[in-house]
Amino acid sequence: MKKILRYIMAVTLCLGAALTADAQFRYGPVVGATVSNLHFRQDLVTVKSTPGFQAGLLSELMFPGIGFGIDFGLIYNLGGAKVNLGERLMWSSQGYGNERLMLHQLNIPFHLRFKYTNLGGTEEVVAPFVFVGPDFNFNIAHSRCKAMEYAGGDVMLGGGIGAELFRHWQVSASYNFGVTYTLRGKLLKDWNARNRVWALNVAYLF
Repeated sequence: MKKILRYIMAVTLCLGAALTADAQFRYGPVVGATVSNLHFRQDLVTVKSTPGFQAGLLSELMFPGIGFGIDFGLIYNLGGAKVNLGERLMWSSQGYGNERLMLHQLNIPFHLRFKYTNLGGTEEVVAPFVFVGPDFNFNIAHSRCKAMEYAGGDVMLGGGIGAELFRHWQVSASYNFGVTYTLRGKLLKDWNARNRVWALNVAYLF
């Protein structure tokens, strides 16, 4: 958590510098498809990835001329995984089986970004970019599985690559992994799980 706080402070300073400079700010809608999973502390039962989706608002603040900046947003994310609790007597005896643990989360990404725009004019058509940083998730709803306790949210780290097309469209692929737990079993207090999310997103920035 100390490293995350230091990162946030550094990015905040960069944001303050950007706001005093002639930075370019853009925003727009973003939608995407995801494949999510839950990584438990111990492999007690079978856990399978599930498809989901994202939708929300993405913003970009770029420093002119150097290609560095940040992106941030407010995005709804449907994630979770399938967890076969029926493989263990402690849960099967209570009627649990192959449970779909759904997570409805409000996601706030906050990434450092580099966009390569010195391409001799080609950047008007396509400009590649990379990004890295934390995502802050807030659980707003979840499946009714009484065998689990859900946290109020979690923090993930990750990054991705993408390309900006025709100065407005942005297509990106990313991977994020949880650094704090998002749920845990009631019967086994140390049996907790962290988010894992692959995402493919398309955004249009005005």
